Amino acid sequence: MIYRLPPLNALRVFESAARHLSFKEAAAELHITQAAVSHQVKSLEEYFGIELFRREGRGVQLTEAARASLPRLREGFDALAAAVETIRVRGEETELVITAPPVFVARWLMPRLAEFSKLAPDIEVRVAASSRMVDAGALDSAALMSNLDLRSEASGVEIHLGAGDYPGFRADRLFSVAMALVASPELVAGDPPLREPADLARHVLLHDDAMDLVAHGDAWRKWLESAGVADRVDGSRGPRFSTNMLSLEAASQNLGVALALRPLVDADIASGRLVEPFGIEMKPGSAYFLVCPEVIADRPAVAAFRAWLLGKAGEPSSGAAATRAAAPSARSARRGTRPAAPRRSPAGSARPGKPRSARRRGGASRSR
Repeated sequence: MIYRLPPLNALRVFESAARHLSFKEAAAELHITQAAVSHQVKSLEEYFGIELFRREGRGVQLTEAARASLPRLREGFDALAAAVETIRVRGEETELVITAPPVFVARWLMPRLAEFSKLAPDIEVRVAASSRMVDAGALDSAALMSNLDLRSEASGVEIHLGAGDYPGFRADRLFSVAMALVASPELVAGDPPLREPADLARHVLLHDDAMDLVAHGDAWRKWLESAGVADRVDGSRGPRFSTNMLSLEAASQNLGVALALRPLVDADIASGRLVEPFGIEMKPGSAYFLVCPEVIADRPAVAAFRAWLLGKAGEPSSGAAATRAAAPSARSARRGTRPAAPRRSPAGSARPGKPRSARRRGGASRSR
């Protein structure tokens, strides 16, 4: 079959200019001059005999014909990139860029990453922390791999906390999360003490934007409802932080009480840096996913990292067993009493089972 196509370079320039709606940004992306972009677009307009862009103020807008053709053109470039990928030898590939939520990087990935470096010493790893990776379903697939150039020799993967809706990308589920309340041991045993959820009315609540995304709304309000004290504790008060990393650091410095994701804070709890005083956990229905374009999913660096990461995600959360064993005695030591009897609900009756939106932690949080 003979394909009647305009010059591919002109199509590539048009796709970049259409994506950015800017000749200047297209020129910067393609490392050519703005005049060269204008020339390529003009040659394409002459080839088709139609106008592709209209100038509006200092910017440009797509015509109807250009807007209609853009999705298929992108599909064509993706297919072309995939075809080239199947015949390209990547035995010399050595760079892997990993983008993940800040708290995942600091609390889960970094303590384990040295092991991957030992297993794959030829792969140069670059890690970037980005709050964009917390999408909780609301932003799934909205801006995936926006900075990834499939023509680059480097491979890029992202770790998202969301609902798993990533059409067109390979997504491997790592493990689900549970939202728990944490505080410093000094705050729990201080004055006023933190013995039951109603005591939160006399403590500072630390808010962060990431937890609200994960909870699909006001995280504190939902946790307080799960604990049965939403009518006695004002969940709207307290300082706000941009990431869970900052609110957890504030909690460790006795600035207040924070919400955290298990199993990411299991090591902090096992070490005694933070404590979970009530064992009430709310499951928001989100999970961590390793996401990458199908085009690069089988590259050696990506495949090696995926195999290692899925293996680590399947292991029991480090520190969870120690947390379970140490928690009763630690609380008793702080209060100077024997371990408490099973906790009862605010109404005074023992809880018969696990609430639908929250659960008592009866075992270690495990990666799934």
